[in-house]
Amino acid sequence: MRLIFDYIHAGETPAAFRWYRGLEREILSLEETPNRCPSAPESGNLRHLLYGRKPRVYRVIYRVLEEKKQVHVLHIRHSAQRRFRSPDLK
Repeated sequence: MRLIFDYIHAGETPAAFRWYRGLEREILSLEETPNRCPSAPESGNLRHLLYGRKPRVYRVIYRVLEEKKQVHVLHIRHSAQRRFRSPDLK
């Protein structure tokens, strides 16, 4: 998350900071309702949360571990980036 914070200059502009805090809140909300997001096209074992408005939409790709009641965020990336390949998802 720190890389995104720096990349969007969230420490320098109020609008970027609000956007960043909103993304953070959405990720934390996965703790309560992790299965609300659709499966990721790369794998049926993963889900993805979309956050933002075009052109600043980011994908949060995560795995739900039901037995442990945990969510593991694997990647956060701009939605315009290419889809992952199998080796990227480990």
